[in-house]
Amino acid sequence: MAAPAGEPPLGSPVRRRTGAADPAGRYPRPTREELAAAAERTIPDVVAPGLEVLFVGINPGLWSAATGWHFARPGNRFWPALHRGGFTPRLLHPSEQDELPGYGLGISNMVARASARADELTPAELIEGAQILTAKVERHRPRWVAVVGVTAYRIGFARPKATFGPQPERLAGARLWVLPNPSGLNAHFTPETLGAAFGELRAAVAAG
Repeated sequence: MAAPAGEPPLGSPVRRRTGAADPAGRYPRPTREELAAAAERTIPDVVAPGLEVLFVGINPGLWSAATGWHFARPGNRFWPALHRGGFTPRLLHPSEQDELPGYGLGISNMVARASARADELTPAELIEGAQILTAKVERHRPRWVAVVGVTAYRIGFARPKATFGPQPERLAGARLWVLPNPSGLNAHFTPETLGAAFGELRAAVAAG
């Protein structure tokens, strides 16, 4: 599964509740043993009925599985991009993920099981994950679904020519958007350009 230009290789180990490091040191890092034990775990979605946007990652990394927080690995730029893009009034720490539904936002994943790298996932898993995601969207009815990673979207939904931005098709009635992978491995996007990509989605959501 080679990634296209603008995407890192499918895979960014990402962070659970032993703690995600921050500058103040309030969240100690998971140990190597805790990270190793996190492989194959799942973490709950952050979801509620009628969200404005449901963000969909590829799958949880070991850091996320060890902390229980989505996009939790230090260096992952999802949370800064969410703030830069205008979705949250301040920069949230991954441990504050349960505040997202209050902003009309949620998080899920294409594939539920955690792995060290997303390139460990098979095409069959991504295709099955797309079907499971479709059922979630039917159940929870978000207005928009934003898949964070174009390679996973292309494989899972059999859209080999899909690019970033709005998609022509809908998913169970929801409008679709594809965002860049916010992994720190994605050198094609700086924090500023990643925030701008999220901001384009924010503008489309605001425009109705």
